[in-house]
Amino acid sequence: MKRISCLLVANRSEIAVRIIRACRGLGIKTILAASEADRESLPAQMADQVVCIGPSPPAESYLKVGTIIMAAVGTGAEAVHPGYGFLAEQPELPETCARYGLVFVGPKAEQIRQMGDKIVARQMAESLGIPVIPGSGLIQNLGETITAAEKIGYPVLLKAAAGGGGRGMKIARQPEDLKIIFSEASAEAQAAFGDSRLYLERFIPTARHIEIQIMGDQYGNLVHLGERDCSLQRRYQKMLEEAPSPALSPELRTEMGKAALALARQIKYENAGTVEFILDPEEKKFYFLEMNTRIQVEHPVTEMITGIDLVKEQIRIASGQPLSFSQQDVKLKGHSVECRINAESPKKGFHPCPGRIELWNSPLGARIRVDTHCYKGYFVPPYYDSLLAKVVTWGQNRLEAIAQMQKALGDFLVSGVETTIPFHRFLLRSPAFIQGAIHTRWIEDILIKEFEENARNNLC
Repeated sequence: MKRISCLLVANRSEIAVRIIRACRGLGIKTILAASEADRESLPAQMADQVVCIGPSPPAESYLKVGTIIMAAVGTGAEAVHPGYGFLAEQPELPETCARYGLVFVGPKAEQIRQMGDKIVARQMAESLGIPVIPGSGLIQNLGETITAAEKIGYPVLLKAAAGGGGRGMKIARQPEDLKIIFSEASAEAQAAFGDSRLYLERFIPTARHIEIQIMGDQYGNLVHLGERDCSLQRRYQKMLEEAPSPALSPELRTEMGKAALALARQIKYENAGTVEFILDPEEKKFYFLEMNTRIQVEHPVTEMITGIDLVKEQIRIASGQPLSFSQQDVKLKGHSVECRINAESPKKGFHPCPGRIELWNSPLGARIRVDTHCYKGYFVPPYYDSLLAKVVTWGQNRLEAIAQMQKALGDFLVSGVETTIPFHRFLLRSPAFIQGAIHTRWIEDILIKEFEENARNNLC
């Protein structure tokens, strides 16, 4: 067992801040790998040391494995935490870390590789008796795609085999749609993942997106920490998450937890991971979707209802320590909601709005948590994801957590850049949301239209 005393944070923005704070709590020195655009960022101000890893574009800095390794070795770091995004799910990073004697805070390269291939992951889930959405294997051309779609039944979802984050995903409701989108999806998958392979799944129009948080160590201990409901999405990007899910019965929660652990156990999974499912609320059935081999953006809602610090636990596991808790220790208390606040204009089609923040007054409260890298005077660069902050609230029950969030966003004052706060406040007032009557297409198909109509009438 090797105690980590110095860790390189190979990421930026609020997750870099989150990792630095966890390291402070563990008495670990932090070194931030920062691009030129992030040298004056809040994580750069918080870290014990900063090393510039290149120009602002991610391809020239945060996505270069060799540069990250050189930064770690050159500064005497003993470990690398990738956060989420960028290199977090690239097996080349943990493999290179191992070659240079660095601890990778995450799963093993082979585990990332197995779950990164969506076809392999799907086949593995199927072999374990975990339900999977009716779908196809790899499809090589348009003819195969149309044949497979007819067998599955429309509507279908065209997906990238190496995909994630909604890239390469297209819905087809009839054969004519496939003729249009097949080449688009293939090109998008190639551009995003360097892999143009595609497959099909049946599209469930009223589906909910449920994910199970798991943690495992090198001693074979595996636990799950309940679920998160991530159904509120726009273009497959999550906008609001909550835990636990209002759509799950205790019986379904138990079944999904067992399924997630069975998959993780099959690959002897280590560190933090998330097994994602699609829930058909009408049939009360769930289907395996994919596994993300990293910490998730929305991990705070799980922390709020369990009281467990997932990032600290990640670092302890990576240093060779066993899990600090058992399945019996995991108790879900109350309800938590998270809103992702982006620098985007909801009234202009959610167009990104980089620029300098002139006013930043974030909400405070015993049941309010704000994970952010922003401050008054900070310049939001145009090169990266537009996330500014995650506002997280807790309540004894769901309605109380929602009320806390409504108050928190009402107190959140930002100027200089447009944000999604007005849209989130509109969402939180929606009767459908309050009643839990939503699905993964609800924002795009219904709420955005309602928001735009209210905006035209100056009602929001």
